[in-house]
Amino acid sequence: MKFRRLVQANLFRKKVRLLLTLGSFTVALFLFAFLAVVREAFTRGGTIASASRLVTINRVSIIQPLPLSYRDKIAVLQGVQAVTHYNWFGGVYQDPKNFFPQFAIDPENQHKVIPELIVPDGQWNTFLKDQQGAIVGARTAERFGWKVGDRISIKAPPYLGSQAWQFNIDGIYHGQRQTDDESQFWFQWKYFERNVSASFKDMTGWYAVKLDSPDDAQRVAKAIDAEFANSPYETKTDTESQFAASWVNQMGNIKFLILSIGSVVFFTLLLVTGNTMAISVRERTGELAILKAIGFKNATVLLMVLAEALAIASVGAVLGLGLATLAIPVLGAALNGLLPNLILSKSMVVAGIGFALATGILSGLLPGIGAMRLRVVNALRRI
Repeated sequence: MKFRRLVQANLFRKKVRLLLTLGSFTVALFLFAFLAVVREAFTRGGTIASASRLVTINRVSIIQPLPLSYRDKIAVLQGVQAVTHYNWFGGVYQDPKNFFPQFAIDPENQHKVIPELIVPDGQWNTFLKDQQGAIVGARTAERFGWKVGDRISIKAPPYLGSQAWQFNIDGIYHGQRQTDDESQFWFQWKYFERNVSASFKDMTGWYAVKLDSPDDAQRVAKAIDAEFANSPYETKTDTESQFAASWVNQMGNIKFLILSIGSVVFFTLLLVTGNTMAISVRERTGELAILKAIGFKNATVLLMVLAEALAIASVGAVLGLGLATLAIPVLGAALNGLLPNLILSKSMVVAGIGFALATGILSGLLPGIGAMRLRVVNALRRI
């Protein structure tokens, strides 16, 4: 750039002010990245949901059970490829803060319905033969230092007697995609059935249904609900993405909350940076008049002011996004599984850079136009 040294000299004219402005950009970009990551974590279920899967729950609430006999009736409906079922366990491993999702699963159909979560064949075969066996996600295994062959104890929730249930870690699953959930803990439904009271026997929490084609989703969902209409256990069937979205909505309008905080951050940063650039231009009124007097064009003056604002925005973006890249995995680990895995994607980094550059241009535009319109005679009178 022809005027690089001039722009650089203007930037370092007030070093403390420059550092404080860069600090504002750094904190704002870190918050931008963190909010984007949290929003993505909450909405990821709907994003990665399979278009060819349905979820069937009790029409009253997901905490109300469904008869196990529904499985065979759903399986014979036209367009259904496979059906599996889940029971929420909700046990405690060592301390209540060590939360992770635990499900009693149907091993015969798990692979057919959820093929994207991969377990090595040898480990899966061991699990099938071991009634106290468990398969755990790679993230949870890493979190607690579990490995295949370990034997662990999980305390059952009060509604299941608060007794300690013993499990053998027979395998560790991995997701095919970075966004796949690797925090779950699976164990055999037969083990669950054997240890629960009579009121829980032959009942399940919900069904996951694999379809022949995504085009069948609405038709099959209606067929399932019609099959059990007017029964003691009516059903509510949604696509997996609809189910995930409704689950997130129960926590409130997370998207609106995050957008509100992000908007406040944006306008605060815009005001801080715009004020900094305005003061910087005002302090150099005389110098700008001299530059214009010796032949600098109005457009050149405008571009120099914008270049200063963009330089601050670019360095602040690099520092803020770099800090986020380092800090988000640490924050994710500190949350102990209370949130899904926090992932800072490339698209978020690109959006953050775009956010910073847009802020830089907007904050430098008005002071730059003011400098461009400055009349030499009037400016020199102020010296």
